[in-house]
Parts: sequence; C-alpha cells; structure tokens
Amino acid sequence: MHKRFVNHCTIDLTLIPDGPILIKSGKEGADPTKPDMEFVEAYHAGGKSIYLPGSSLKGAIRAHAERIVRTVGSERYNSQKPNLPWANDPLNDKYDYLKDQSASEIYKLSCFTDQMFGNTSIASRVRIEDAYPDKDKPKPKVEERNGVAIDRVFGSVAVGPFNYQVCTAGEFHTKIHLKNFTLAQLALIGLVLRDLNDGWFGLGFAKSRGLGTVIVKLNSATVQYPGCILDGNQICAIGTQKQWAYTSLLGAGEFLEPTEAQAYGFPSVDRSVDREETPVGAEKMDLGFGVQLTWSGDIQVKDLFARAVTSWSQLFPRGTAA
Repeated sequence: MHKRFVNHCTIDLTLIPDGPILIKSGKEGADPTKPDMEFVEAYHAGGKSIYLPGSSLKGAIRAHAERIVRTVGSERYNSQKPNLPWANDPLNDKYDYLKDQSASEIYKLSCFTDQMFGNTSIASRVRIEDAYPDKDKPKPKVEERNGVAIDRVFGSVAVGPFNYQVCTAGEFHTKIHLKNFTLAQLALIGLVLRDLNDGWFGLGFAKSRGLGTVIVKLNSATVQYPGCILDGNQICAIGTQKQWAYTSLLGAGEFLEPTEAQAYGFPSVDRSVDREETPVGAEKMDLGFGVQLTWSGDIQVKDLFARAVTSWSQLFPRGTAA
C-alpha cells in the first residue's frame, strides 16, 4: 500500500491550553535560576520558543485511538469476525506472526491501529507536525509552579519541593497528515480529536493532576486524490475505468481492484464502505493535475468526520464488542 499514493488528508488544527500544560524537555539545564522541570523548546520564527512536539502528540493520539478500538471492537484478532477492528498489546506482542509474510499479509494480520500508526513491520500512515505558537497570535503565557510528591504510606513529603514550568495560554498550530487512508481510519482520528477537545485525555506531564487539557480548534481539512482528474461532474481515476461523483469522499479501498482488496483485507467495494457523499465539491489541485476537496472551519470539518464515522459504524454491527 505504500508503493502507491491513492489519497491523502491534511487536517489543519490549533491546540489551545485549557489550563496548565507541560511537555518536559527530558533534561535539566545548568542554569540554577531555571525550574527543575522545563518546557521543551526549539528555535522557531527567529527566536526560541516552547512548542508541542509531534511525537508527543502522536503518542497521546495513538494511545487514545487504541482505547477506542478496544472499547467498541476487540483486544485481539477474532477469526470469526476478521473485519472487526482490534488493538493488540504492544508490550506482549512480539510480532512473530508477521515474519516472512508478504506486504499484503503483514497489513491484513496487523491490528487496526497498527495499520494506521505502524509497527516494526509496516510504516505509519499518520504523520503529525510539531505544534508551534501561532505567530499571528499573542505569545504563549509561561509561568512557574511549585509541587511536592506525597508518600502514600505516611502522608508526608517524599520528594520536593520542586518547581516546574507550565503554559497556561497561547495557540499552537499543527497539521495531521493521513496517507492512503480508509474512511474508518479518518473517522477514528476525528473521534480522538473530539475526545481530546472534551477533556477525556490530556497531553504531557501530570495529566492525572489536572494538567494537559486543551481545546481543539479545527481550521480546515483537505482530501486529495493525486491519481485522479476532474472531468465535468466526475472524478476519474487515471488509467482505469473507475469514476465517482465530484462530491465523493473516497477511502483507499475504492481505488483497489477486487483481488487487491481481498489480499489486504479490505471490505468488498460492492458494499461501498469506503465511499460517502458530501456537500463539498471537488476542484483541481495545483498545476491542474489531481483532485481535491476542502472543508473550511470547525463546522465543516466536523461534518467531514461525521460522514467518515458513518463508514466506521458499519464495521461494528450490534453484539461485536469484546
């Protein structure tokens, strides 16, 4: 699946601290005037600034995506329901069953979240950029706080006092990229962002102590089909007879031949699980080659996710939860 480029989605979003947030740098500097726990920093827009690393965002997003899949799907592969999404235990799964397999078999035998975020045998389809402060907004507000670690047996101070740096205000801009995605995979990203905005999970240090909650502002989403052209009111796949209405939201399964879909474990194209109609019309990509659909603003992007969730829901007939 990584040898071809059938579709791509870019989600443009802004993360706004909804209270204190700290992503630690992982090391203590030599300056004694600085707090014991510093916010990670990088050079951006001509100066040094705090930021939210894409690796930290991806780890939190993947962890919650696995919780969702285990909740409504299964914790392990079910041979009786091969298309039921499942999320394995990465600490106990040695991936021995993926050795000496073809690329299609590796994808089919990998769990739903591994198919998205990758494992030791397949690459990730999800890429998340570092979230830097929006240069058009006020600089992030950073302050220091004090804390101690309490001994759970005696109730006294076990470690501390110590001080740590937190960000309490600001706007951090980032993008999430999905390559060769199915609509169910796009839906899962939408559900995770919904839960992050609702405060179901947080980012960074001391989440259980009230830190790490953020507001998610969805700016735009663009879905592109680089191997297609726009012919009137039809999206046409180059080199094949496949075509769709110009308002179609297409997952990777729509671009596969039946034998390919079966080899990779995709649902049958006849079921149209990987296709949804939208109110957004397609347009040509830059340079006049390729097709794209664009959703602008929070309401439209949520509508995109809602339509993808329709396809996601078809994977979970009643009574399939583990």
